[in-house]
Amino acid sequence: MPELPEVETIARALRQGGRLLDGRQTPSILGLEIQSGKLLWERSLAQPTPSELWQRLPGQRIQDINRRGKFIVLSLNRDHLLFHLRMSGDLYALPQPDVLPDYTRFLLDLSGGLRLVFADARKFGRIWLTQDPQTVLGNLGPEPLDERFTAADLFERLHARRRQLKPLLLDQTFLAGIGNIYADEALHLARLHPLRLSTSLSMEEVQRLWAATRHVLEEGIRRNGASIDWVYRGGDFQNSFRVYHRVGQPCPLCGTPIERIQVGQRGTHFCPYCQPLDRNETEIRSIPG
Repeated sequence: MPELPEVETIARALRQGGRLLDGRQTPSILGLEIQSGKLLWERSLAQPTPSELWQRLPGQRIQDINRRGKFIVLSLNRDHLLFHLRMSGDLYALPQPDVLPDYTRFLLDLSGGLRLVFADARKFGRIWLTQDPQTVLGNLGPEPLDERFTAADLFERLHARRRQLKPLLLDQTFLAGIGNIYADEALHLARLHPLRLSTSLSMEEVQRLWAATRHVLEEGIRRNGASIDWVYRGGDFQNSFRVYHRVGQPCPLCGTPIERIQVGQRGTHFCPYCQPLDRNETEIRSIPG
């Protein structure tokens, strides 16, 4: 699933242009007018109804493009168009005569001869058109890269919930945008076991986690995200993984083989030496996986 760095990469490309697609540069779609479109997989549309969507969209201009958590938000002059990519979604800006990408579910024909295409192989991605984006985004936690989000804020949030670290980091109401890859990478950099209870962390450990989370996300963005599956494209952060998808390979810090366990139905990668677990720090010593 695309996580914060991958979604940020897509949003920036649509806003600024410059992302490579099939060897070509993609243009910015800022300021372009929506002329028409097609919904090719009706379940991709979460709200409103298709008839209302096509009543409201034509004639609106794309005034801004941002990311909130794992959502891409297109701010129009009257509404907001939101995309959640889920497992395999992607957004492209293409010249209108081009052949549509495989698994196209939704497209908008724009002024300037461009087309915005939402492709989604696994059909889990969703689209919203709303006047108030908070109706969709209101339950999201803080942005981990927000300058206003401090280590003290993280300490307070961790100690307000008695949960294991890995599932808590994946909870989008706790922090917005972190997924399986960047949770594993941040926990290893912070030298914290994924099964540690959030309430067991000292302030010094929380500061490490806060700094590690920001570091891996910023590095992921700098490298245009990770390309680890056929649904990803363009990034190379996978070449810098410390633990994710490296079972049996040596830890980059100590050389101990990386292990994998199942935590909350998610494969979780860690170094047993650099990320030790004390019996008093968790309610669940191990989870079969």
